[in-house]
Amino acid sequence: MSRFTSILGTERRKMLETIGASSVDDLIAAVPAAFRLGRPLDLPPAASELEVSRELERKASAAGGARLVCFAGAGAYDHFIPAAVDHILRRSEFYTAYTPYQAEVSQGTLQCIYEYQTMISRLCALDCANASMYDGASAAAEAALMAMRVRRADRILVAGSLNPAYLDVVRTYLSHGGFSLNEVPFGSDGLLDTVALESLLSSGEAAGLLVQQPNFFGLVEDVRRLAEIVHSKERLLVQVTDPVAAAVIAPPGEAGADIAVGEGQSLGIPLSFGGPYAGFMACRKEFVRNMPGRIIGRTSDRAGQTGYVLTLQTREQHIRREKATSNICTNQALMALASTVYMTLAGEEGLREVASRCFSNSHYLEERLLGISGVSRIFSTPFFREFVLEFPMPAEDLRDRLMGAGFLAGVPLPDLRPGAMLVTATEKRTKSEMDGLAEAVASACAEV
Repeated sequence: MSRFTSILGTERRKMLETIGASSVDDLIAAVPAAFRLGRPLDLPPAASELEVSRELERKASAAGGARLVCFAGAGAYDHFIPAAVDHILRRSEFYTAYTPYQAEVSQGTLQCIYEYQTMISRLCALDCANASMYDGASAAAEAALMAMRVRRADRILVAGSLNPAYLDVVRTYLSHGGFSLNEVPFGSDGLLDTVALESLLSSGEAAGLLVQQPNFFGLVEDVRRLAEIVHSKERLLVQVTDPVAAAVIAPPGEAGADIAVGEGQSLGIPLSFGGPYAGFMACRKEFVRNMPGRIIGRTSDRAGQTGYVLTLQTREQHIRREKATSNICTNQALMALASTVYMTLAGEEGLREVASRCFSNSHYLEERLLGISGVSRIFSTPFFREFVLEFPMPAEDLRDRLMGAGFLAGVPLPDLRPGAMLVTATEKRTKSEMDGLAEAVASACAEV
């Protein structure tokens, strides 16, 4: 990448000295004056990578390129991804081993995974993290199975406000393993019904509770209170967490979660029509031997040099079948690397800034949409990046109509209400884009 980086004044002087020129003018003295520009380049002010990307997208759209402005979410989000992420992923030593079956043959692969585990552990405020999972949905199912192993139970409670796609995957995993789940309903405020939770915990042996933060409707659950209730019954709390939200909302470990899982797509992985993505999993140290997948550790050799080793791998090819914890035999190493590069570039402050911009953009957009006649809230509970509104027409019809205006307006929730739609605004959305969506919605609703 260095060949695309501008040189600084000191570097320029050293280069001139090396070739024996006193200045740039001296260097190009042989070029006739008539062919020299003779003035500074007519360039716009310096801009960030995101701003430059927007300008290029605008020019592409003006030239006839099709582009929908995305306000949909529900588990997959249109975040900005620095170009450096893809540049590193395309190095052959990485993309030719995108799911390494024998990670231990490469110190570089082991180090990348170790760095990923470290960042996920810090993000979740938990002791340990594995090398990654297939995606957020399967990670949630694996966490449910893990909790039941730890508590020696064959049943788990699952929040009704969990992403429906995740709930389907969890139910499928459990049904084929001879396990069961009880769905804990959510109340009129969109949050988990704690009275129902306490009743279900008291009615039989369950491993614990699987809950999402923020939940599927984008609402912020009181996870600390849920952890108190669950732990009072000596059960486990498993949290499906949004990694961006964890930068500004109490992370799972601080909130009381014992196991945390989630979807890493928000961390440098493009939407790509639904995949490939990478799930993540972290837990408290005492539960680590029940964790599926693999864990990389760091050590030192006899010479004191740092080395990375495959510390734990719980698939049946490595240990006795009855001791195996999962059919997860490798990890999404290439996608996990994308998240590692993204988190490295963003840093803790950068990730918090992304989260803060998502929060402010989504709240601005909600306010603009609520100013339209016939549009109303369904839940008044505080939200992070997503919110549910009810529109005066079927949400699916509204979505289809707005696609013609250049907007992917959101995700219809017909099972909730015919006019309900889940809308989100990431840090990529500009004020003009959000105003444009509001104007398009107002035009569509005015004709109802």
